[in-house]
Amino acid sequence: MAGCRLWCPLLLAAAFAGPGTALWPWPQYIQTSDWPYAISPHSFQFQYHAGSAAQAGCSVLDEAFQRYRDLLFGSESWDGSALPEKQKTLEKRSLVIFVVTPGCDQLPSLESLENYTLTINNEQCFLLSETVWGALRGLETFSQLVWRSPEGTFFINKTQIEDFPRFPHRGLLLDTSRHYLPLPSILDTLDVMAYNKFNVFHWHLVDDPSFPYESSTFPELTRKGSYNPATHIYTAQDVKVVIEYARLRGIRVLAEFDTPGHTLSWGRGVSGLLTPCYSGSQPSGTFGPVNPILNSTYEFMNTFFLEVSSVFPDFYLHLGGDEVDFACWKSNPDIQAFMKKKGFGDDFKQLESFYIQTLLDIISAYGKGYVVWQEVFDNKVKVQPDTIIQVWREEIPVNYLKEMALITEAGFRVLLSAPWYLNRINYGPDWENFYMVEPLSFEGSPEQKALVIGGEACMWGEYVDSTNLVPRLWPRAGAVAERLWSNKAVTNPDFAFKRLAHFRCELLRRGVQAQPLNVGYCEQEFE
Repeated sequence: MAGCRLWCPLLLAAAFAGPGTALWPWPQYIQTSDWPYAISPHSFQFQYHAGSAAQAGCSVLDEAFQRYRDLLFGSESWDGSALPEKQKTLEKRSLVIFVVTPGCDQLPSLESLENYTLTINNEQCFLLSETVWGALRGLETFSQLVWRSPEGTFFINKTQIEDFPRFPHRGLLLDTSRHYLPLPSILDTLDVMAYNKFNVFHWHLVDDPSFPYESSTFPELTRKGSYNPATHIYTAQDVKVVIEYARLRGIRVLAEFDTPGHTLSWGRGVSGLLTPCYSGSQPSGTFGPVNPILNSTYEFMNTFFLEVSSVFPDFYLHLGGDEVDFACWKSNPDIQAFMKKKGFGDDFKQLESFYIQTLLDIISAYGKGYVVWQEVFDNKVKVQPDTIIQVWREEIPVNYLKEMALITEAGFRVLLSAPWYLNRINYGPDWENFYMVEPLSFEGSPEQKALVIGGEACMWGEYVDSTNLVPRLWPRAGAVAERLWSNKAVTNPDFAFKRLAHFRCELLRRGVQAQPLNVGYCEQEFE
């Protein structure tokens, strides 16, 4: 009967998925009915239970209460006459929140619990969670359950939900190097991430084209490496704003500084950091990846990542390690001599491994964990057992599912991104392709599958800036959000389409310019 406990209510809800039951992402367990309770914006309030570990003054929840009041009822003033005079339904005047463990001033982490129970019946309207992060997820679900009648009355139906995420790392990557994204664009994205129950903002800050991160230790990096040091940078204050804005929504900020490749913008501000490329016996005037044979390289990295480790408080940093072009290294006589001295022969993967292992030792000394792209594993770099490997290649060197099997067989934790590159666009409903991915469909033991900690949707920035970011992201990224949150068995595309189309309309109502899924309309169109 355990299966029926989950699925009988789910099928029941699916049968009449009308107002207040078109939730996104779908909860682990839900039992709902068409028995409505009225809500008056004039009198409704969010309340802390007297025994809750979180009380008034808890910034995470105090601010969430105000946000969700505004999302539900708008900023208009309500005069108390919203309910019909002869209202026969019971009225719910508050949602009572009980948080078991304190932690209002902490940062979310990979280990944070996000489970919650939401009960709406004759006796109570009650949200129970282990942590404030679970309370945030429950508040989002509550906000999606509230619906409005044609006469303008707000209602919420009798509902019981027990919910928790399937995977602890549910991320979205934004690339702010290829096109600079203004701070408001990033903050707006964090809002919609919270609506989708994403919990990791993977900030791919810098790359070949530009270096918008303003370094206090090496200010020339931004002065010479950004598109415009007056306008197209992220100051120390900007970074703090992003981290706190994300924290208040239960979202971690995973900063990526990719080396030794993807670093052309670094070289403009740090002389001698990049490898001089040669044409025959003479320098060509161009530069390749970070120069891995100089002590000065590691002295720079040591100082720079000391700063980064203090600026970004999450336990993990993303260190990249992908797409290292060996051609420049091969052309450089000093590197050839170093390779011979080290006994590397012509195997430039060993040179890459030498660099990355030295860098990882530096990061470990700062008490940080790290995430790397799959090439670090593919090239047999010796890494710490607790390294997280991110899979991004769909077919090369092997199919991504085979790659997942190989990485987990080696005992490493893994994140999946390969099938979720949202910057790749097609005509038609490509969200279904993202939605039907099953991260654990590779061949492997239960122990291997337990090493899959989640995944990320990626929005690379070659053709994306603030003019088209929002409609390209949403609601397509929502397909990934549900795959990473909901039960493995929630895969019916028709059921998903009805809910996602409803959710897309809700995003429009909330001011998010989400693109349509197909032909149709929303009661409240984007203005």
